[in-house]
Amino acid sequence: MILRTAAALLLVSAPAQPARAADVSFERDVLPVLTRAGCNSGACHGNLNGKGGFKLTLKGEDPATDLAALTRDMLARRTDPHHPAESLLLLKGSGAVPHEGGSRFSAASPEYAALLAWVRAGCRPDAPGGPTLTKLDVTPAAKILVDPADRFRVSAVAHFSDGTTRDVTPFAAFEFTTVGVAKITPAGEVIREATGETVLLVRYLSQVAPVRVVFLPDRPVPEMGGMTTAHPIDRLVVAQLRELRVKPADLAPDHVFLRRAYLDTLGVLPTADETRAFLDGTDPKKRERLIDALLERPEFAEYWAQKWSDLLRNEEKSLDKKGVAAFYRWIAAQLAADRPLNEFARDVLAGTGSTYANPPANFWRAVREPTQRAEAVAQVFLGIRIGCARCHNHPFDRWTSDEYYGFSALFARIDYRFPDNTRRDKFDKHEFVGEQFVFQNRTGEVTHPRTQKPARPIFLGAKAPTFGPDSDRLTALADWVASPGNPFFARTQVNRIWLHLMGRGLVDPNDDFRATNPPTNPELLDFLARDFAAGQFRVKRMVRQIMTSRTYQLASTVRDATTMGDDLHHSHAAVMPLEAEQLLDSLAQVTGVPVRFEGHPLGVRANQVPAPPQSGRRGHDGMGERFLKTFGKPDRLLTCECERNDDPGLLQAFQLITGELMNEMIRTPDNRLGKLLAAGKSDADVLDEVYLSALCRKPTEVEAKKLLALLAAAKDRRAAWEDVLWAVLNSKEFLLRR
Repeated sequence: MILRTAAALLLVSAPAQPARAADVSFERDVLPVLTRAGCNSGACHGNLNGKGGFKLTLKGEDPATDLAALTRDMLARRTDPHHPAESLLLLKGSGAVPHEGGSRFSAASPEYAALLAWVRAGCRPDAPGGPTLTKLDVTPAAKILVDPADRFRVSAVAHFSDGTTRDVTPFAAFEFTTVGVAKITPAGEVIREATGETVLLVRYLSQVAPVRVVFLPDRPVPEMGGMTTAHPIDRLVVAQLRELRVKPADLAPDHVFLRRAYLDTLGVLPTADETRAFLDGTDPKKRERLIDALLERPEFAEYWAQKWSDLLRNEEKSLDKKGVAAFYRWIAAQLAADRPLNEFARDVLAGTGSTYANPPANFWRAVREPTQRAEAVAQVFLGIRIGCARCHNHPFDRWTSDEYYGFSALFARIDYRFPDNTRRDKFDKHEFVGEQFVFQNRTGEVTHPRTQKPARPIFLGAKAPTFGPDSDRLTALADWVASPGNPFFARTQVNRIWLHLMGRGLVDPNDDFRATNPPTNPELLDFLARDFAAGQFRVKRMVRQIMTSRTYQLASTVRDATTMGDDLHHSHAAVMPLEAEQLLDSLAQVTGVPVRFEGHPLGVRANQVPAPPQSGRRGHDGMGERFLKTFGKPDRLLTCECERNDDPGLLQAFQLITGELMNEMIRTPDNRLGKLLAAGKSDADVLDEVYLSALCRKPTEVEAKKLLALLAAAKDRRAAWEDVLWAVLNSKEFLLRR
């Protein structure tokens, strides 16, 4: 949430020169003052229902409506051209009369002067065809200050369509993305409150410019010699860390890198033999060779197909079981062949016909309404959350409600045929079992609720073709999204890949690109997007590019206090809980006990099951489904990674400590323990095998000494070994990707 600082709302400046009435514009002066003071924010009169009987449009999106509210409502008491200083707009805004919102500016402020001059001039609207805002320049764009430096000044200059420019700092609204790091005066002076990092958002009319603000303690620039590589990702990361005076972690040891690489690319652990071979290898390029080998394994496509299935809402209630399986297999096949991701997107967006014979068409089976389709496509393929523009112009982004309904109009003609379908139940009209055919009607439009007229189909932020009565809107959209010149697609997809490999997107949330949510490393994001497009949008190439960087291979454990405090700039690896499928497949692999999933043969891994789990039968057959549900596998009802929940809870603890599935895996007589003991292996050999299988390393000298002593003293060797295996599988080192 973006929080407005009190300093941005109160005036503490010197008396302002009175504005000349002829110079005051309603749209360029009065509305910015109301925005700066917070009057037309969602928490005040910009609320859907207004406040105290006074309603303004959010952030001044409709000047004509706001003009009427100020000059006609309440018998025109809010503005009084005959007695300007007695206007309620000025009396309440300056706190001269009681006002629930308190004083928003003083009578000596530029804001007051501008409003007074406008009222005095007769509350005139702007003449038609006046200059419009084309650009907002805010300087500096970023500022890093090292103690004792504690303040700097920002300046905002507006550029208009008639070629004129104007310093609008006194009329710009200031907001910080976090509180407690800095405050700002109405004159634009940013003052440190604490060391840390935040983003200052400067808004004037429809334009918002971010200013990255960092206040650092007085600490030396760390030695970066060991981090210097020729890798382009490392160069950009190191440059930022040097600027922030943050010391990067050391390289992760081989066993940590090995485990991380397998989990991130395949979703499974290496076998004990694979671990031995890698740890014993002496090739200086063995990490690069391992990455290349992993990218060619079938598990890569299966694992990453699950990620895209989550996004594309590949779930059984909407698609039916056969449709889910067909869609999942198609996605996995595209990834296995390393098909360019823009072509993959084109196939999904233009997908029509049978949902069985042409699996990409299943995406439209899952999203059934034009506005729902528009929001899903914008979020998944363009990294834009346009949902807020459904009721009003987006308060934190550039998108208007006109653009929202214009984009939705692209999807108005999608329709379905249902041969031989049966309803799943009588409550949901969208839940069918059976094949469906997706096609485009020749009629069908989206009605704009404000104008009550059909919205004209548009692309977001780009010129759209003129659509005729029989135009194929989906193919035109698909071609635009897949075009190498699309300004959104490459940035969104590389940010998503970065999120899955690094634990946090350069833009976070990863599908919420906007000026008010800038990337943590803009130069790095720009490089990755260019490189992705230059590499023909191939996922494997981008995954390799990231994984071969030193940045990806850094350790998660650090000793330097500056590195420990950095969660944004990838100075060390992120520690993350294993995903539900990763955890279940790892448990099955380490114990040697496969999990049975309903409707699938024994031995199928969780990452090979196309559909998310339903509730799961009671008893043995539903244990795998219940486990995945408990550990956060999403239902795929949203087009967002955010639906996957990895927050720990008591149910997860119970599953791992005393759960039916865990107990069965550990106690099955012919599991890994049973086979090793039956083969006559010594306790030392069994311990090595368990550690190599679960943690990708051998036990330390201390661990081996204590555990072997425990086993030697046990009366029941098998029971003692079950306790050891249980402890390893409940250790943080096993449960976390680090």
